[in-house]
Amino acid sequence: MTTALSAPIREKMIAANLAEYGEGAGRLSWVSPEGSLAAEADRGRILDFASTGLEMACKQTKFFWGSLSPGCRICGQGAWSCLFINGKCNCRCFYCPTSQDDISIPTTNRIPFENSRDYVDYIRHFDFRGVSISGGEPLFTFDRTLHYVEAVRREIGESIHIWMYTNGTFVTPQRLKQLRAAGLNEIRFDISAADYDLTRVRMASDEISCVTVEIPAIPEDLEKVSQLLPDLHAAGVRHLNLHQLRLTPFNFSKLSGRNYTFLHGESVTVLESELAALSILESASRENLKLPINYCSFVYKRRYQQAATRRRNALGILKKYESVTENGFIRCLFLEGDPEIIGRQAARLGRDVPDKDTWCLTGKKDRLSFHESLWSKIDFSAGSLKVNYSEAVLSPSVSYLCAFKEVRLNPARNIFVERRPLRTGLLLQSADRRFLEKTIFRPDGDSPESICPVSPDIAEFELIRPGLQDYF
Repeated sequence: MTTALSAPIREKMIAANLAEYGEGAGRLSWVSPEGSLAAEADRGRILDFASTGLEMACKQTKFFWGSLSPGCRICGQGAWSCLFINGKCNCRCFYCPTSQDDISIPTTNRIPFENSRDYVDYIRHFDFRGVSISGGEPLFTFDRTLHYVEAVRREIGESIHIWMYTNGTFVTPQRLKQLRAAGLNEIRFDISAADYDLTRVRMASDEISCVTVEIPAIPEDLEKVSQLLPDLHAAGVRHLNLHQLRLTPFNFSKLSGRNYTFLHGESVTVLESELAALSILESASRENLKLPINYCSFVYKRRYQQAATRRRNALGILKKYESVTENGFIRCLFLEGDPEIIGRQAARLGRDVPDKDTWCLTGKKDRLSFHESLWSKIDFSAGSLKVNYSEAVLSPSVSYLCAFKEVRLNPARNIFVERRPLRTGLLLQSADRRFLEKTIFRPDGDSPESICPVSPDIAEFELIRPGLQDYF
């Protein structure tokens, strides 16, 4: 259920994690080689036992029992915008990754939206099919939350699914009625923030069509949550989502004081948290529970969600001779060499290819960029085949450090898409060429990496790495 990382990538991640926490990293109980083997065996046993009942999605980064909530399905399709309606919360959960002490203004994807009209136009421009309202605690600023829900529903209509996250402490019957009338489809409770009390969950099941419980998988609470599963279903909960605990500089002092084992990776995560989530899935399979349960792993969020964001942003600045990889990066293929030979290549394309925008010749005629669809028309012996990879990032203003394009949301509001170069002039070796050929023209079915090997440099930008995280 995992794809092993290469030694250099592991070393790079370890170095980054140790640098982030400095001297504090020495106080953490990192998984040992022996411990990682034992944990991988435990994970494999759980998944093997539950394999007949569990489903996998999103390149095996998401495991679930039963079905996914409507919001989770939209998220997996990359068609979701999360609006942080504020940054203030009344609870002080030990696992919270940020300070949550500032009312702030509504923000998504690093873009502030102080008025709902601009946010609605943003949703419309990027053709989102789902909107979630998060925080902080959205009910801390109830009127603001209600206003944005109403605006999205009124302007976009019934085609969009709207859900909200809450710790539940400010939930009242009257507020639930108002949220339902405003157009809220789904409400998600973090009941771990309220000692797993289901009073307000039951209250919500009378008003909101889809009630979901979304909690971190806290190892100490495994038995409590397992015993609570039938009660959740009886309380009207339609879905249970479990998250993996992760370490941040903000929650470091609290998490480091607990008896957890920490894992290296894109960020530092808690080993026992993933095993607890998978154990709950195992219980669901063993007992054939009616309650659908979804393990939303950290690697799903880090790999799959971020790739979806990159792909969506890339469409705003993509040139016709470029393409977007599975992992959401902009790929620019080009042949570089003697101007006379490269010029002849371009002349042939000019005669044979009707769409002149699918290729581009530099003024010096020593570089020919071309779309992947023209692969079979390129004579690769004529020069060096290279590739550039870049990332498209939304910004509220122009940094003037990168190429950019303006996105006009309405007459009074614009944002920008910046193209940030990540790897330029990467020479493609013969094995990389074979990989790209199989990736570009491969039949449906086999994954690219099962067809032929690929260098880590290429894989990092081309593919979403499948499976759950490595234990190291």
